[in-house]
Amino acid sequence: MRLLWSLAVVAGIAHASDTAPLHRATYVHAGWAQTTGGQGGRILRVTTLAADGPGSLKAALEAGGPRIVVFEVGGVIDLGGQSLKMREGHITIAGQTAPDPGITLIKGELEVFAKDVIVQHLSIRPGAYGRARRSGNDQDGLSTADGAERVIVDHCSFSWATDENLSTSGQRFAGATPDDWRAHTSHAITFSHNLIYEGLNEAVHLKGEHSKGSLIHDNVTQVLLLGNIYASNRERNALFKGGTWGAMVNNLIYNPGWRAVHYNLIAHEWMGRPYQLGRLTLAGNVYRAGPDTALNLPLFTLGGVGDVQLFEQDNLAVDRQGQPLPLTGRYTTAADIVPVREPYLPAGLKWLQPRELEKLLPLMVGSRPWARDPLDFKQLSDIAEDRGRLIDDETQNNPEGLPRRTPTRRPFVEADWNLADMSPRAGWDSLFRQVSQ
Repeated sequence: MRLLWSLAVVAGIAHASDTAPLHRATYVHAGWAQTTGGQGGRILRVTTLAADGPGSLKAALEAGGPRIVVFEVGGVIDLGGQSLKMREGHITIAGQTAPDPGITLIKGELEVFAKDVIVQHLSIRPGAYGRARRSGNDQDGLSTADGAERVIVDHCSFSWATDENLSTSGQRFAGATPDDWRAHTSHAITFSHNLIYEGLNEAVHLKGEHSKGSLIHDNVTQVLLLGNIYASNRERNALFKGGTWGAMVNNLIYNPGWRAVHYNLIAHEWMGRPYQLGRLTLAGNVYRAGPDTALNLPLFTLGGVGDVQLFEQDNLAVDRQGQPLPLTGRYTTAADIVPVREPYLPAGLKWLQPRELEKLLPLMVGSRPWARDPLDFKQLSDIAEDRGRLIDDETQNNPEGLPRRTPTRRPFVEADWNLADMSPRAGWDSLFRQVSQ
């Protein structure tokens, strides 16, 4: 099975110890999303922080053919309320190549409609940016949609979305049969080692409250959420809707509001269609209540009218005093949790015991663990100190609001990178050494 190499700042992730040296490279399981992205394609250099035009990220996304997108600039790309739409696949976006402070997208979202896509080491922070509440034009951070297949989103940071921070969707009822529906939605999707936090609660969404982590929409299949941190999103940490097949393995969920993980097939959205059985694995996850978490909230709750097969093992759920919380519950009465003995998982995937996660994930997740964005640094500190909060606006507890970063430049030197997986030839350790010098 092909493994996607990526960053992990622990030595021997399955057997980490307090005395082990840090910053060693290991691998991320690619899940069902067995892809090489843009491997073997041409190198496209992003040379401007402008939202479009020659040398922009948008131009690289719109180019055809296999390609590896690298960055000779660092800083903020202001999308001005627009979306970047990726319709051409066979692409690797290698945010790790950017000079510090890396690449942050603001005031917009990234939408993926393509096959064979790898996105790594970006920060996406849409924000409300002064717009009136319930004024519309809500935005995800990143979403996959019609045509998305074999997509990996790895080591990115998402915050302040006005819809979901990170989600996967598609034409959930296109075609005549359930197999057609599944073929038209996103499938074979991996979200790994991302930091997903502070979806904005009462911002511009027309429905009002909309602090959401991840939506896995109806009939999406083969979706793996691996080693992510979800923090201070009111709901959807993650939400699996009707007929979805997916797995959450070794995630940390902190300070959800009304829901941690939930499954819901909504009857009136499926009008006249046969309900499909959901398949969900929850293994090796940690859920820790925070200041905004509802009393006695379970790790997993079932709503709606559709049954779900659930494999649940080695999960840990605690309140703010470390006392156990329920692992399962329900908020409607018309559906059943069907326990199963065999997990729905990609072949070969194992999980760590949950008590290892709070030692390891804060060192691993997010867009630039070797040079933390101040916002990510603060969020990880808030998680550690149990002081996270749900927020309505990016200026709450953060007077700066959306980030402003001094632009930087550095030529991309092809000889410094392993083009097969876009890891540094000197090892991931080298990125940490550059910062410490």
